[in-house]
Amino acid sequence: MKTEWDYTDLAQAYLKRPDYAQSAIDKMLAISNVQEGDFVCDVGAGAAHLTLKLAERGLCIYAVEPNDAMRTNGIKRTKQYKNVHWFEGVGENTGMQDNKFHLVTFGSSFNVCDRQEALKETKRILKKEGWFACMWNHRDLSDELQSDIESILKEQIAGYSYGTRREDQTEVIEQSELFKEVIYVEGTVIHEILAEDFIEGWKSHGTVQRQSKDKFDFINSEIRKAVEARGKKYIKVPYTTRIWMAQAK
Repeated sequence: MKTEWDYTDLAQAYLKRPDYAQSAIDKMLAISNVQEGDFVCDVGAGAAHLTLKLAERGLCIYAVEPNDAMRTNGIKRTKQYKNVHWFEGVGENTGMQDNKFHLVTFGSSFNVCDRQEALKETKRILKKEGWFACMWNHRDLSDELQSDIESILKEQIAGYSYGTRREDQTEVIEQSELFKEVIYVEGTVIHEILAEDFIEGWKSHGTVQRQSKDKFDFINSEIRKAVEARGKKYIKVPYTTRIWMAQAK
């Protein structure tokens, strides 16, 4: 399926992206009171980073992903789970039936949608008083390595911006008038990862790719230098998983 932002060239590198903090996912599921067997729609499921965590809890997952390459990787990673079903669709038009889901999630995908249209679609497919949740993994920019990488991005991309992915989503959700009070949840995690995998993971960053254009390869080479300068096979990368969630009216 064609979308405005094409992740085909980033799909393999996306496999190197970190998982969400388990503590944050646990809080989200506790608040939304989802139980084993409940229906959950994971929108923009990509390579199944969030889908896998939901599947492990015995939820019945309908994973919606527009990009063929990303969806193929997601299907491969979840093949052992009979409770995961994959579909082609987008946040504004999931193709799912009305009033089906207890929870609809957007893992690092809400920012690539028309957010108001995605909220309308979410409300349509949710059961009465079902839950919406959007989330992102944010690198801790106070970490020395992350600070160095941030400097590379800002040096090479004039006016570099993370766009809406680092914004507080409360106002956007409230503007829809479709949901009750917005609840914010976060959890921290330190990923110990092969330095090479961390470097490769940067090749999946669509936000950087779109703004850097012909500098994307050079930026990745500079990030490689910064990581390799540490001289470590494994590095520790601190992240905060930030979740905004709300119950449908």
